[in-house]
This record gives sequence, C-alpha cells and structure tokens, in this order.
Amino acid sequence: MPEGGASISKETHNGTGAGAGAEAVAPPGEAVAPPGAAAAPPGRRTGGGASRAGLLVTFILGGLTAVTPLAMDMYLPALPEVTRSLSAPAATVQLTLTACLAGMALGQLVVGPMSDRWGRRRPLLVGLVIYVVATALCAFAPTVELLVACRLAQGLAGAAGIVIARAVARDLYDGVALARFFSTLMLISGMAPILAPLIGGQVLRFTDWRGVFVVLTVLGVLLTALVWAKLPETLDPADRHGGNVREALAPMRRLLADRVFAGYMLAGGFAFASLFAYVAASPFVMQEIYGASPQTFSLLFGLNSIGLMIMGQVNGKILVGRVRLDKALGAGLTVVVAAATALLLMSLGVFGETGLVPVAAALFVLMSSMGVVMPNTQTLPLMRARHAAGSASALLGTTSFLIGAIASPLVGIAGEDTAVPMAVVQLASALVATACFLGMCRPWKTGTSTKGGGV
Repeated sequence: MPEGGASISKETHNGTGAGAGAEAVAPPGEAVAPPGAAAAPPGRRTGGGASRAGLLVTFILGGLTAVTPLAMDMYLPALPEVTRSLSAPAATVQLTLTACLAGMALGQLVVGPMSDRWGRRRPLLVGLVIYVVATALCAFAPTVELLVACRLAQGLAGAAGIVIARAVARDLYDGVALARFFSTLMLISGMAPILAPLIGGQVLRFTDWRGVFVVLTVLGVLLTALVWAKLPETLDPADRHGGNVREALAPMRRLLADRVFAGYMLAGGFAFASLFAYVAASPFVMQEIYGASPQTFSLLFGLNSIGLMIMGQVNGKILVGRVRLDKALGAGLTVVVAAATALLLMSLGVFGETGLVPVAAALFVLMSSMGVVMPNTQTLPLMRARHAAGSASALLGTTSFLIGAIASPLVGIAGEDTAVPMAVVQLASALVATACFLGMCRPWKTGTSTKGGGV
C-alpha cells in the first residue's frame, strides 16, 4: 500500500496561475527548501560530500521508508488464509491492518520529536529492534488477539524508519539537492507497495502466512545491521533541542484553527480512507468472491499501484504549472466518486452478475485517481504552513492514518461474501472528502487556497 502510507506525494510546484511563487513540497513529514534557497548552514552537506554519500544513503533511507509498506502489503494475499488458520472472522483479521496503521499514525508523533532531541541513530536503532521483535512474534502468534497486539507494536516501531529517514535527509541535503533526493527516495519507496504483494504471493507458494512474517523479520534484521554499521549520526549535538509539550502543540493548534488547512487535511484523510478500504478488503473481494488466486491478486494489486504512480507523475509533470491545483484535486475526487459509485452498483447486482474484470477495472480507475488526489491534499495545506511545515506534516500524516484505521474494520462488517461494505465505505469516504474540500476550502474563491500563509 501506499505509505500512509500509506500517503503518496512528490516534489511539486505551485502552478496555480494565481501568481503564487513556486515552492518545493516534501513528502509527508518534511518541508524542503525551495529551489534557489540560500546556502546550507554549517554542518549540512550540499556539494561533493552529499553526492559521494548519496548512493549508500539513498539505499539505506529507501529501505527504511519501505519497511512499513512491506510489512503492510506483503501480508495482504495471506489475509484469507489467516482467517482460516486462526478461526477468526474477516472483520477481526482486518483489525491486524488497522492496528498496524494506527501504530504508524501514533508513532510518527512520538519518534519525530525524539530524534530531534536525542539524535537520529538511537531512536532509529531502538525502533528497528522493536520492529524486528514484534515481527518475529507475529510469525508465532497463536491467536488473532495476540497478532493484533504485535501488529500494533510493529506499526509503532516501523514509524521510526519513515520519520527518521526524512530527518536524516534534511541533515545531509539542502535546497535543490534535498528536493531531488526526496524525489528519488519517493520513487524507491513507491516501489514497495507494488513489489510487496507480489513477493507475498510468491512466499505463499512455499509456506503459509507465518512464513511472510519470517521473511519480514529477516529483512528487518538485515536493515538493522546495515543502519548500525553504515549510517552515522547526522544531527549535531548543537542542533538538538528539547522544548516542552506546550511549545510543540502551539503550531498545531493554530493550524487546526485554519479552516482551509483543516479542510484539506480532512479531505486527504477521508480520501486515504477510501484507498485503505481497498487495501483492507480487496484480498477477500478478489480472492474469496471473484475467485482470483493469491498470485493473480498480487498482480492486480501491483497493476493498481503502477496506475497510481503513473497518475502521480502526470500530476507532477503535466498538471502542476498548467492547471490550478484545486481544479486538479476536484477532478481527481470526481473520478474517485464515480469509480466508487460504479463499484457499489456492481456489488449490488444492478448490472447483473459481474466478474473479476469489470470490478478490477473500476478499482484500477479509483486507485489511479488517487495519484492526483493524494499529492494535492498534501501540497495545498503545506503551502499554508510555510513556517510550521513539520507540525503540518505531522497532522496530515496522523489524520490520514487514523481515519484509514477507523475505516479498515468497517469493510468486513457484513462478512466476506459480499463486496458491498467495501464499496459503501469507499463511496462514503470519497463523498465526505469532496464535501470537506468544497465546504471548508471553498476553491472557487480565487487565491484563497493557493497562496502561502497561515502559520
């Protein structure tokens, strides 16, 4: 799945046509300096040092950002098998996804400040060790309740890789170099949702669902060893700060009071819920209802992820700079609503008996449209928080993960013999996202949502 994320974004520019200046926007959790920014402060590498370390740093940080998507998506083809193995209902097994997602949401709020106070290596290594232990326990969980608990710990610890990877990138790069590095990093981490189900499907050919967690454990051990041996501390002691809880929460309170920012935040969160409803329910819908094999499901999942990545590139390379971002976001939400409506009508039998192909086609359209929706629901609010980008990114990421975690168990409330709950959750989430966008952001007011301001 996309890392939320499971959230998908890239370097983008304010191409609104409203006279606002171009601004590079980082992936969730970080804001980058715009092109042409001033020289880096002492201790930051922007020239030869960065390029010499670039290959190794990119490999390590790409692995860190891919850990959690791998943990989420390698497991997807095995969900029906888990229900049978642990004699648990589908809705309960889907809580294993919810727990991991909720852990990632909460972990981001905790690990980020820890790394600013104590440096990058210690929190990262502690998080990786806990991740490895939790993943190993998942492989031996005798009950679904223990599996849910271990997945929660796995998500909490896995958040360290997402947050600290971006923090390390900021320590090493600045300006244009940072923006380019984030683009490369997002391309690498974007491959994880595509490859993970494919790998998971192949693993299931030789072992059961527990073997998926054994593979994840081995990968976690290898990554921990690589970080221990090759990734130095990148935050100088002089740059670390303590701060108190009140100081940390003040920018967040101001951002939440900004109606337009809150509108984009909620629109992005509910759009992510529509996406995660697909992640949580599609293994059952595709395999149990429409008869796809684990390998076929993995291929379809990968194809949908490729569609999402392609539309993300269309958004960044073609739409941005030519089409107002609000218009692109509105168009993306419209397509998502249309695709979710088609899925619901097919699930209800309005078009008669439908097979795997039309359902897979509708899901492909829905997922591909997210390549336009998700980057813009992150770019637009970040434009309003130029002086509090870190707090803004934390709010955006946590909101998306939490709303997605709430939506996840809803797709299984009617059992695993119907696709109606998935389609209902997707359509309802898309409609709420559209309502938040129109009602709170009011995009028809020229300049309201495109010019930087706010906090």
